[in-house]
Amino acid sequence: MPRVNEHHLAIKGSYLFSDIAKRVKAFGEANPSAKLIRLGIGDVTRPLAPAIVRAMQDAVAEMGRAETFRGYPPETGFTFLTELIAAHDYAPRGVNLTPEEIFISDGGKTDSANIGEIFAPECVIAVVDPVYPVYVDSNVMAGRAGRATENGRYERIVYLPATAENGFNPALPDRHVDLIYLCYPNNPTGAVLGQDALKRWVDYARREGALILYDAAYESYIRDPAIPRTIYEIEGAQEVAIELRSFSKTAGFTGVRCAYTVVPKACMGRSAAGEAVSLHALWFRRQSTKFNGVSYIIQKGAAAAYSPEGQKQVRESVDFYLENARIIREGVAGTGLAVYGGTNAPYIWVRTPRGLGSWDLFDKLLNEAHVVSTPGAGFGPSGEGYLRLTAFGSREQTVEAVERIKTRIRL
Repeated sequence: MPRVNEHHLAIKGSYLFSDIAKRVKAFGEANPSAKLIRLGIGDVTRPLAPAIVRAMQDAVAEMGRAETFRGYPPETGFTFLTELIAAHDYAPRGVNLTPEEIFISDGGKTDSANIGEIFAPECVIAVVDPVYPVYVDSNVMAGRAGRATENGRYERIVYLPATAENGFNPALPDRHVDLIYLCYPNNPTGAVLGQDALKRWVDYARREGALILYDAAYESYIRDPAIPRTIYEIEGAQEVAIELRSFSKTAGFTGVRCAYTVVPKACMGRSAAGEAVSLHALWFRRQSTKFNGVSYIIQKGAAAAYSPEGQKQVRESVDFYLENARIIREGVAGTGLAVYGGTNAPYIWVRTPRGLGSWDLFDKLLNEAHVVSTPGAGFGPSGEGYLRLTAFGSREQTVEAVERIKTRIRL
């Protein structure tokens, strides 16, 4: 028998959302008449914008004609899409990017896991805690995490606690790290970072020779003009940051799959001999070797999100989810629970009552209100004592879920 990669065996338990699915399945089998409302996994529920649907239908028709048929797409994306991204997502923020610095992919989750392949196994990583599980688990698989400890952490990962006590704005690492995972607006806490707070991370990375992996998947939910929409609004960030974005929560592409990662040409790593190495060139090589690109049909749909009609329709969907977030935030706060996020972000972070753990409150909501949530403990040690709700349901179900929580839950 072939020997397995034992780093995979070091991952604690199963994936968070798999655990949730098992509990929900067991509840459903025991309570077949219960009407569940899912405010757990951040999957969108509104249909694709009409402008996007039409563009994809037109692209399908093109693929059915010999004169307009296309085979393999460019591994890094069609220029008709990368040019739109540079012009619409960055230029208005005063950020100069070339289309070649933008890599189209099939998902932000994919990129956030795969990006680690271009870095050495001995690199020290830092993660905001609580954190999107993929950042940690992908580095466990790569052998960067070390063994799991009794306190729920991995010995080689530097954890940066983000809690209500520090305003979900963690302190800088107290030691040198090589890679820093930041996600803002944050999943799961819904927190955002202002200009000054983000600048201190860029300054730290420049000072330490570190690299920031900046997940901006939810930037379209930012409505406060004072909050940066991209890390590249901070001077010098193009030298020390790779930014990951997705069409999933912006344009409703969770079931369509399209995202992009920005690797500026100014972003450098180093070889074992200490020589500067272009991270842009490494990522290009990795994608060209392992990825065959996103289909023409999907990329035409993504491009339609930047048309005047598409922009209007996409913004309407984001506004819809932000209104859901307001309903949840204000409704749950009305029960006396401490609530965070839900402003400039689609996630609501709820503090559990004294004496209840994250999974305890999860079970209480499931069993008493028939509402599915996400226990904060699944996002890391500092997530214990919190619970995440998402704003991606329908309006009717969102209102009903809040009403159930207010009337059925005794805290």
